[in-house]
Parts: sequence; structure tokens; C-alpha cells
Amino acid sequence: MQGVIKAYDPVTGDGIVMCDRDLADYDLAVNALDGSVFRMLRQGQRVVFDVDAEGRATRLRLGSEVDMGTPGH
Repeated sequence: MQGVIKAYDPVTGDGIVMCDRDLADYDLAVNALDGSVFRMLRQGQRVVFDVDAEGRATRLRLGSEVDMGTPGH
């Protein structure tokens, strides 16, 4: 799934991702940044993510041009 960081607290690691497809909000899973290039997130940052069994955003990563739907790719 693709989305945008809506909120992120670097102290607690709590955050929310808003999904592009349906504008639903997903809380970040505790391990959302494990193995990721991200160490911090900022509001408005675009990400690709998965949803875990509890309905939380996990496995945050950068998307390629194809993943992000950039015209011409």
C-alpha cells in the first residue's frame, strides 16, 4: 500500500499513515521501522507499507517510481 505520514512522534515511535487508496488511517506498528532505511519520519513523507494482522502499518519503505505511480514509469 502507499500512503503519507500524517503524524509521527520520534520519542515514542507512535505515528499514523494515511493510505492513498481509501484515505484510511493506520497506526504504526511497534516494529514499523525495523530493517527500514528510515530512522525518523516527517509529516507528509510518502511511504510504501504493509498492514499487519492487527491492522497496523508495518514494513515502511521507500517506493520506486513504479510503486508510487509516477507518470511515465
